[in-house]
Amino acid sequence: MRSVGVVLVVAVATVLHAAGWFLMHQRVSPPNVVGQLASVSFSPIAAGRDGERDVTSEEQIRSDLAVIAPYTRAIRTYSVGNGLDAVPELASEFGLHVTLGAWIDAWDDQNEREIETAIALSKHHRNIDSIIVGNETLYRSSMLHRGPGVQDLIAKIQRVKRQVSVPVTTAEVWNIWLEHPELVSAVDYLAVHILPYWEGLPSSVAVDHAIKIYQRLRQAYPGKRIVIAEFGWPSAGLNRLAAVPDPVAQADIIRDFVARADAMGIDYSIVEAFDQPWKTFEGSVGAYWGLFNSDRAPKFALAGSVETPNWVLKTVAALAIGLLLCIPIFASPGVTPIQAAVFAGTAHAIGAWGSSVFDYWATHYFVLGSLIAMIVGAALLVPLLAIMKQRLDELAEIIFGGGPKRLLVPGHVVPDRRPLVSIHIPAYREPPEMLLETLDSVAKLDWPNFECIVVINNTPEASFWRPIEEHCQLLGPRFKFVREDRLEGFKAGALRLALDHTSPEAEIIGVLDADYVVHPDWLKDLVPAFATPSVGLVQAPQDHRDGGRSVVHAVMNREYAGFFDIGMVQRNEVNAIVSHGTMCLVRRSALADAGGWSSDTIVEDADLGLTLLARGWWTHYTRRRYGWGLLPSDFAAYKRQRHRWAYGGVQLIKKHWRAFIPGRSHITTQQRTEFLFGWLTWLGAESLGVAIAILNLIWMPLVVFLGIAVPQAVLTIPVLAAFSVMLLHFMVLYRTRVRAPTFASLGAAFSAMALQLTVARAVADGLIKDGVPFLRTAKGCAGCATQRFPALWESVLGTLLILGSLGLYLTNYQQVTEISIFSAVLLVQSLPFLAAVVVTLFERSSLNDFATWRKLAAALATYRPRLPRGREPTAGPPASGDIGILP
Repeated sequence: MRSVGVVLVVAVATVLHAAGWFLMHQRVSPPNVVGQLASVSFSPIAAGRDGERDVTSEEQIRSDLAVIAPYTRAIRTYSVGNGLDAVPELASEFGLHVTLGAWIDAWDDQNEREIETAIALSKHHRNIDSIIVGNETLYRSSMLHRGPGVQDLIAKIQRVKRQVSVPVTTAEVWNIWLEHPELVSAVDYLAVHILPYWEGLPSSVAVDHAIKIYQRLRQAYPGKRIVIAEFGWPSAGLNRLAAVPDPVAQADIIRDFVARADAMGIDYSIVEAFDQPWKTFEGSVGAYWGLFNSDRAPKFALAGSVETPNWVLKTVAALAIGLLLCIPIFASPGVTPIQAAVFAGTAHAIGAWGSSVFDYWATHYFVLGSLIAMIVGAALLVPLLAIMKQRLDELAEIIFGGGPKRLLVPGHVVPDRRPLVSIHIPAYREPPEMLLETLDSVAKLDWPNFECIVVINNTPEASFWRPIEEHCQLLGPRFKFVREDRLEGFKAGALRLALDHTSPEAEIIGVLDADYVVHPDWLKDLVPAFATPSVGLVQAPQDHRDGGRSVVHAVMNREYAGFFDIGMVQRNEVNAIVSHGTMCLVRRSALADAGGWSSDTIVEDADLGLTLLARGWWTHYTRRRYGWGLLPSDFAAYKRQRHRWAYGGVQLIKKHWRAFIPGRSHITTQQRTEFLFGWLTWLGAESLGVAIAILNLIWMPLVVFLGIAVPQAVLTIPVLAAFSVMLLHFMVLYRTRVRAPTFASLGAAFSAMALQLTVARAVADGLIKDGVPFLRTAKGCAGCATQRFPALWESVLGTLLILGSLGLYLTNYQQVTEISIFSAVLLVQSLPFLAAVVVTLFERSSLNDFATWRKLAAALATYRPRLPRGREPTAGPPASGDIGILP
């Protein structure tokens, strides 16, 4: 019955997805175009050619004329250079009239050639109805501060008028005609450009605006012939204020305009016949004004209804991708309907994005830079969306699933057989008082059959090791002291040395870090799990007893707790936990089967755990805390520790990747999935975040200073979505699994974000470097805080991202939606870097002291007697990671 419910949920999600596409689908019925268009702008530039440099062949011109001849009575050209002087003669073959354009710019020699050629052509071809000397010449001169002035242009017009028998004019935007009545007097008629898009007007008023401007010009210059020489709307590109390019809007506007212009007797020319991909200088819309695309296929019909292009194909593609991503739902045992709904909804959302990317790719023109940006951007977003989906799936599984079923829950029953457990404590230059406390807690273990081997390595100073040696003698024969000052292999080497001194009768090896105080029930509760011969590893969580030292230490402890109460619990369900060394119990024979402790990575514990799984051993995990260590001494030490873990993670991937090939080890599909997604959501998410942020910083000046290469929404919205999901995942699961208050959860999220660059650098180091040494994490010492500023590069990147976001916002004069989204993306991407800066500054301020908050609470209580008292920070043991923070 449950499988039927899952099928029903997937079906409903698919139907809703299809309905969403149907609702977004547009269908309009503008007036039909009766007969042919009066005129269209004609630039027969083939795809891949540059209209300013390349010569257009007669074959191309004739081919393009054949395409548009059935649709228009006349054409308008802009130049007679680069082969376009052949247009009038070839147009006559199709019975087309020509409004001939002579291009005028700042270069006199070119202007002379254009004018002389236009005069000559008008004398030889009777299908030339008029000549337009210059196209937006005055407008471009005012914008570029170069080119002919109004008197110079008038002189050129008058020169042409004296030598031809056809009307002569120039083409300008409508306000230029109103500003220069002397220009009106010099021409035979007004060739007016009215392009509502460039004025930022919404598509709904575009035609009304054009008619209004036409009437205004008639009133200003009564009796003067007026031709709307350019009117159109782009089918794609960025918005300009309220003007939004759209293929359906283009069809609706042009057909409405033609119908009204014909009814009112307005002469016009539609811009333009064909899309012009080479017109990158006209911004994002320059390529998309054509009635036909660059392949010479019509973009819409001139009669009948018009609907969103390819919407059926886009819908089918989106549904297909969504359904494909839904397949793993049916392989998930025990999935609930609500869980399946989240899974299916996420899958279909990614399907919609994938379809949108394919559609954008198919319907837009790319220069090399935008092509590279699109490919790289989409490639980076694929794993980012996979991470987002995994987080949502995990969120649904934890909240709406059936709860963990495989957690080890001790029964507090002493087994009949109590095997010898050998507890190994490696120590390198550890404070003696700290290690003494650890040994005393081991001595109190409620397990009669154990030994403890302390290995002091590479620590020749007697002040470090002498008190430990003496204390081991005091604690009795079960405690063995081993010292080696020339030991190689870091912690793994010390653990191998401990094995050499382990009793032959020992069956279970326990590993403790030197700073851990253990609960007496540790062995009594967990060793019984080894009664099953296939169990090779039993792991208890790490926890810390000094979270009350400061606010920063409290949020560090919260951040750690998330891994042990969320990630490890979920991984344990499919026998895929990560071994993290301390609080670890391992079967001695399993350790030998795995080849012992290895020094070829700096995460010997995780290396061993993965090797055990690859060899087919089973593992168990408990959420109950049995040991409490010390947190890193400060934020710098916290970062160093996380760098070591992340670098070691890359080492594991490089070492064990073959084990993940099906059939090459005992690793199951579920274990493989957990490890791969675990690495992806940890190492991949942080690395992708930094990579995308740096690429966006490089990209940003092109938008701010050049106004080009604006990233499309399909490349930026997923970044915001992924960040939102990350925050949701963090906050909800910390509330439900870690049981952290909202403020504490936010602090943990802040602490985790602050490590983004650290993890990314570790991944980069792991990919390009070998042999990065094991660096001990400074713990517990109040006076060993790092003096240098540990968030220097984070502050640089965060500041640059903030400045980039601000620059985009302040220079977005046209209120382009994509630029606003890009600005938001840079702002969001700055948060992890700024989090590191804020944590560092906070750590060094009085606000990091709980006493400051207690004083503040007391002061507030003076004014608000009913204010509830803050909860004092607690310290373990016993502890559960629930270190409180005063509100």
